[in-house]
Amino acid sequence: MFYTPGFSEKKSLLNKEESHHCINVMRFSKSSIVYVTNGRGDLYKAEIEEPDPSGCRLKIIEKQSGFGKRDYNLTIGICPTKNPGRFEFFIEKSTEIGIDNIIPLICSSSERKKINPERIERIITSAMKQSLKAYRPILEKVQDLKEALKDDFEGQKFIASESVDPEMNLGSLCKPGENVFVLIGAEGGFSEREMEQAAGSGFIPVSLGDYRLRTETAGIVACHTVHLVNNLER
Repeated sequence: MFYTPGFSEKKSLLNKEESHHCINVMRFSKSSIVYVTNGRGDLYKAEIEEPDPSGCRLKIIEKQSGFGKRDYNLTIGICPTKNPGRFEFFIEKSTEIGIDNIIPLICSSSERKKINPERIERIITSAMKQSLKAYRPILEKVQDLKEALKDDFEGQKFIASESVDPEMNLGSLCKPGENVFVLIGAEGGFSEREMEQAAGSGFIPVSLGDYRLRTETAGIVACHTVHLVNNLER
């Protein structure tokens, strides 16, 4: 699968990066059949008309709108890890599983307050294409917890906590078919004050299991739990 923002019936041209990958790396040629998405839910089956590595022109054969569309939206606010690679692992796996919005979060116990957005965006794109998804997750700006709590989100809101009874777990409280917003803290977790602030904004404390999880693992578990809850109800 190839990804070009703005790709449509009127503009059926791969961007320069994807054209190079298509022609010079994958070795596709004239009349080859390829699949392209614009990241907004449209999946195109197309035939290569002009195999130009700087601007590959395609002839659209078929369009599927809303390809892989879910009946819920998942937002995860998560603290970047001290080791950037661990945060990038979360980005990759959550994109593969299915996520809509990613908020790099800063809290009192944060070990890292900056990310490389350009690198993260590339990881998102690669994971989206690898997992054959037509919706591209949105990477939000880095923000502190107070700012994230002000988000005008309509749906279920949860905050992960190690001190919550394991029976109050995300899997049992999450309702299928509804939008979900989950907050994941740094390795030290959220402070008591932050938990109180989150509760005041309607976030329900939940457990992600019986064991202590690393930040990136907790994020993946949360993402997969919401995915399972929604798919087991089908």
